[in-house]
Amino acid sequence: MERAEFLAKFGLGFAAVCTGCALASCGSKSSNPTPNGVVVGGAPSPPKTGSGNLFTVDLNSQLTQVGDSTVQSGVILVRIADGNTASAFTAVQVACTHQGTAIGYNTSQHIFICPAHGSEFSQSGSVLVGPAALPLHVYTVTIDSNNKLTVAA
Repeated sequence: MERAEFLAKFGLGFAAVCTGCALASCGSKSSNPTPNGVVVGGAPSPPKTGSGNLFTVDLNSQLTQVGDSTVQSGVILVRIADGNTASAFTAVQVACTHQGTAIGYNTSQHIFICPAHGSEFSQSGSVLVGPAALPLHVYTVTIDSNNKLTVAA
């Protein structure tokens, strides 16, 4: 077999195999569903806007320190400042807008971070670093005279 003939046959066969592999992987999820031990898509779906009060927290005994957080009803609530005013808290959907992994709050950086692919979000939910392209949904926080904080959709 001549060199040119070998390369032509090998090149055509190799291209067909590579095309088949690429097409088989298109649209499929990662072969590693838990990158770095993180379950991708494992967070609950965010509550729909207008669905009412989602949960209540007693600030006399919970979330007493800056950086304290709780996750309930698909929402992560974080104390971001001192004082029992609504502006001292932020409440955003816990599911990353990229692939639904539960985000966490980084107290030292004052941002939300997705452990699966590294997306970062501001305290107000806007995207700082992708791959996420959409912001996190922000929920309304109110505090009554008895220091009961309510998160509403």
